[in-house]
Amino acid sequence: MEADWEVEVGGDAPIIDAQWPGFVDLRATPERMVEIAEARALPPLADLLLALNSERSLVRTSKCDVWQPEPGAYACYVDLLPVRGGLFAEWERAEAFCRVVVKRITPRATSSANMQPGRHPILAAGNESEVGATILLVVRRAVTGQSEGFGVTAYFSAEAESSPTAVEAIASAMVAFSNALVPVASHAGPDQS
Repeated sequence: MEADWEVEVGGDAPIIDAQWPGFVDLRATPERMVEIAEARALPPLADLLLALNSERSLVRTSKCDVWQPEPGAYACYVDLLPVRGGLFAEWERAEAFCRVVVKRITPRATSSANMQPGRHPILAAGNESEVGATILLVVRRAVTGQSEGFGVTAYFSAEAESSPTAVEAIASAMVAFSNALVPVASHAGPDQS
């Protein structure tokens, strides 16, 4: 499994809208998970969303999506915002959060500058016959109501010889990600403001 992070905050980079019209507050109403079509399409995503919106989580989710780029591959993203403060006040705080999470997932994660442009490293060790998964955290501008700051989009992808194996791989990446968030508070916790 590979994990990495990057910052996309300028120009036409996407913005996280924490209160978009289809927002479902899973932190306050976890029973509404049944309304999220993406979680029905990829069951491990439902588990991830519940973990990320639990009482002990340092983050909350605002949006997600799932797609199959090709047979035997799955990809999804989840927009994340800190629970305390609603947004990261500075992009450096969001970046520090990403650094700690990536380090906890894979201590030897390589810099995103080493990736091939337009393609995330999906396969483990570059061996096309192996199953692999990636996690890419992207710091983005974010808005919630009248407040502006920063959030993180977590991208998950997996590719394998079969769709069930790819689902297992992406599920493993999602578990590793949610487990990595638990001890983050002592190192680079979300803003207090």
